[in-house]
Amino acid sequence: MKFDTAAIHVGQEPDKETGAVIPPVYLTSTFAQHEPGQTRGYDYTRSGNPGFDRLGATLAHLEQAKYATVFGSGMAAVNAVITTLSSGDHIVAEENIYGCTYRIYDKVFKKFGITISYVDLSDPANYAEITKQKPSLVWTESPTNPLLKIIDIEAVAKAAHDAGTELLVDNTFASPYFQNPLALGADISLSSTTKYINGHSDCLGGVVCTNSEDWNEKMIFAQKAAGLNPSPFDCWLISRGLKTLSVRMKQHAKNALSISEYLQDLDCTETVRYPLLPSHPQYELAKKQMRGGSGIVIAVFDLPIDQVIKLISNLKLFSLAESLGGIESLICHPASMTHASIPKAEREAVGITDGLVRFSVGIEDADDLIEDIQNSLKNL
Repeated sequence: MKFDTAAIHVGQEPDKETGAVIPPVYLTSTFAQHEPGQTRGYDYTRSGNPGFDRLGATLAHLEQAKYATVFGSGMAAVNAVITTLSSGDHIVAEENIYGCTYRIYDKVFKKFGITISYVDLSDPANYAEITKQKPSLVWTESPTNPLLKIIDIEAVAKAAHDAGTELLVDNTFASPYFQNPLALGADISLSSTTKYINGHSDCLGGVVCTNSEDWNEKMIFAQKAAGLNPSPFDCWLISRGLKTLSVRMKQHAKNALSISEYLQDLDCTETVRYPLLPSHPQYELAKKQMRGGSGIVIAVFDLPIDQVIKLISNLKLFSLAESLGGIESLICHPASMTHASIPKAEREAVGITDGLVRFSVGIEDADDLIEDIQNSLKNL
């Protein structure tokens, strides 16, 4: 079954009781039992709901995974994985990771004795750190947030496995439409389903996909024991969003390439990055590893910070907001928004400067989006 068909049909069969083509949402906290311990498959929504299973089945298929466990948010999925670690465990992570992932390691799990070191995993010379440090887990994103670094998943997976450890890839920016980390050798593919997978900026969710029965059991336990379960209604919304993932991603990618080509020709931009822009430093790897560039573009503006803020605040079609991956276009200033929790020196050391702006390009008409940027530039 091809991707477009699977996104609509796998896990989303008509309701057996009524024949409803769109499966219902089970808005219940608990389920009646025949006798104590004899359930109809569910007992309490924190430990399972038909909506969780339906969404999980769809995502597992699209991620080319045997198992998928859904959570209440992307950070709930991150939490689920970290809670499997023990005091004294060490993580090697890509230096440019999502600000909230950095924060939870630094502000929460550090005090429980879990340590983490950051290296540039886009440079193969640094794979030796995996062998040297022998971490309990290697953690990366590709493309990274917000710098859009492309990590060679197959090569890093091999380095991790040779060192006797496992690789997690945050696949949020690419989505399963453009990239399948497990097929490239990763052990865990994690996503915030809030973003492209849902695609409508109206709910929260997360997922952990794997081919490992052991990791699957750990995720099911974390979902129940730590209360990381999603809302049944949010699962229903995400299942609805998934049905149009392929058509949305095609338009996101088409628009993002147009925006990146426009931005790189401006005199006021120092750097413009988009995975499938030939000027991207890992362009060839992106073409090999991804089936498309997705919808995020970053630009470093050669402007004073007050002018950068004025530029992004005066846009009409790009809403100044955190998050990404919705049908509408958003713009973000990572240094003061999504990555503000990372100390300034560390932020700037990896390239998150005050001039950097992240565009989450929606599915509107690209000409209108470009005109919106032009108008804001004229008003500086």
